[in-house]
Amino acid sequence: MSYTHKVVLPLGYDEAVEQTRTALSVQGFGILSEIDVRATFEKKLGAEAAQELGDYLILGACNPQLASRALAAEPGLGALLPCNVVVRRGNDAHETTVEAIDPQTMVQLTDTQAVREVADDADTRLQAALASLTTP
Repeated sequence: MSYTHKVVLPLGYDEAVEQTRTALSVQGFGILSEIDVRATFEKKLGAEAAQELGDYLILGACNPQLASRALAAEPGLGALLPCNVVVRRGNDAHETTVEAIDPQTMVQLTDTQAVREVADDADTRLQAALASLTTP
């Protein structure tokens, strides 16, 4: 089983980040955290490591209603939240990749029906957000 859903876009990095934020918002996700991996690599590992990685942003996306339902069913699921969405582009790339965690990976770790329902809903919303990025 793949653990992400992925789209490759003929967009620049900044435009892909902006459109990803908007698409997630339309589906009810807010951004709780943001990790600029390239900047972290540059600070901790040096400019060469950052250059080799390219642009790489991790957005911690959360739909509060879904998170509330999931945590009510199984409080330990907080370790798997928020739903990470990655926007990345290599230095010489002509396209930008957007990947979102497949919420069905949570289902593999629990047998709780309520968690299955939340994962199904989150999966539908994340896939819709990604699909909207590929349509004009």
